[in-house]
Amino acid sequence: MDMRRYGLTILQELETVLEQTDPAAGKLLAEAILGAERIFLAGAGRSGMAAKAFAMRLMHLGLTAFVCGETTAPGIGPKDLLVVVSGSGETASLAAMAKKARAQGAQVALVTVRPESTVGALASAVLRVPAPTPKADSRFRSVQPMGSLFEQASFLILDALVLELMDRLGETGDTMFARHANLE
Repeated sequence: MDMRRYGLTILQELETVLEQTDPAAGKLLAEAILGAERIFLAGAGRSGMAAKAFAMRLMHLGLTAFVCGETTAPGIGPKDLLVVVSGSGETASLAAMAKKARAQGAQVALVTVRPESTVGALASAVLRVPAPTPKADSRFRSVQPMGSLFEQASFLILDALVLELMDRLGETGDTMFARHANLE
């Protein structure tokens, strides 16, 4: 097994995706986040893991963030934002959440391969991640299985968005670390 070669291949694929990602869409998502009273994050499977990791960093930034489906997540309201991470934008449970959020007056944002999806049609901010998945066409093929490249790219793009938010909020790694869990 040649882990180094495989790892470099994955990095090349990620670079291709990141080069094709629209920075203006990231700025629009940052503005939606900063304009929200509370931010709710949702995703399924590995995309859900990227959403949860982003929710943690939003909390470290001092923002009020919740992961949908967790027992401590409150109801969503008109001043809130639901951020959905979904390659297809068609996952039934996530589409239902987005519809419910809109019905409650909240804004919806989507990180996806398919901006024209059901959730995309409900979103005021869409960050397209141009990665191939079995559920969407792409300009190139990945050597990785299923939606791995989308999930990895989403994680990186959301971490890059954290850096943008840090700049806008005047946060540093030290100020964020002060909010890190301490009951470990």
